[in-house]
Order: sequence, then C-alpha cells, then structure tokens
Amino acid sequence: MTASVALMRPDGRTRRSDETRRRIVEAAQAIVFETGTAPTVVAVARRSGVSIRSVFQHFGDVESLFITVFDRVKGGVDCTPLTDAGEPFAHRLESLLEALATAFDKIVPLRQAAGQIGPDNAAIAERAQAARAQVRRLVESALGLELAQRAEADRAETASALAAALSWDGWIELRRGQGLSRDAALGVWRRTVSALLQHPGVP
Repeated sequence: MTASVALMRPDGRTRRSDETRRRIVEAAQAIVFETGTAPTVVAVARRSGVSIRSVFQHFGDVESLFITVFDRVKGGVDCTPLTDAGEPFAHRLESLLEALATAFDKIVPLRQAAGQIGPDNAAIAERAQAARAQVRRLVESALGLELAQRAEADRAETASALAAALSWDGWIELRRGQGLSRDAALGVWRRTVSALLQHPGVP
C-alpha cells in the first residue's frame, strides 16, 4: 500500500468519533423537540447510548451542545417568502406570514429550550439578535412598497413594529400562550399588519 493511498483512507478512530458526535447531537435534538426543554448531559448520554464522559469529551458543557443543536436546526429552516416584490399586497403578505409561521412552528421547542439555557448566554443572545434582524429584513423586503409610502421616521417605526409583531416570541405567545390554532394565529398576524400599515404613527 502506498503512502498516498493510506492517507486517503478515513481513520477508524475519526469515523468512530464523528459517529459518536452525531449520535450525541441527534439525541439532544430529539430531547429538545420532544420536551421543549434544554437537554441534560445524563439524558443525552442515555438517549445516545454513549457515556457521560464521551458527551463531555465532544462538548465541554450543555450550552455548547445546545448551540450545536440550535445551529443544526436553524440551518435547515428557510423562512424566505416565495413571492416577488411587485406582486399584489395580499399575495406578498400571505407569503410572508406563511413562511414565518412555518419556520417558527418548527423551532418553537428550540426557542423554549433556549430560554432555559439562560438569557446571559452570549452565543444564544447573538443568534437571537441575528434572527430578529433576519425577520426585520424579510418584513422590509416583502412590504417595501407599503413602507416606502410613509414618511421616513414613520417608515422606520412601522418596520420596527411589524418586526416585533411578527417575531418568534410573538408567535409562541399566540400559539402556546393563548393556545390559538395556526389559522387563528395567522388571522391575528393579518389583522395586526393591516392595522399597522393602514394608520400612520401618532405623534
């Protein structure tokens, strides 16, 4: 066997390590989505069939494991509306709301578990801020024609109000806090957006 061929063959230990890491992450993700709570090392070890020591070898703490799960799930969620900017308002609004609702429903348990990790966790705070900025950009893109018709100061304020109303925390409040069905929650969103766009800001 030549040296070059030997180098091309994956190392057995590396494969085993990668497989163990995959099982740990998948176990943690399953726990989050089944319970809506942050996973514990003991629960993850039991679920994945590895030792507690192995969990700590791959992830120094629960926080870093959760961040890995968070990024894995978030990377598979697309909340981009499917309509173009020039389509009628009703079509653009419906596409925006449907895209956000679908994405948020997928990550509700993840968001709930994130709250248990702690508000002072810098990595979670950074990702939450990025998610809020993404929603703001989607709102401004989908409803740009309507926002452009407003005065500059009112435009920025309205965009902020829309982004807050269409946040994943707002969706969790409607779906979990108030127990609304998906259709009912979407109805609240439609009413809120229409009201915000219909009336100018009060000085």
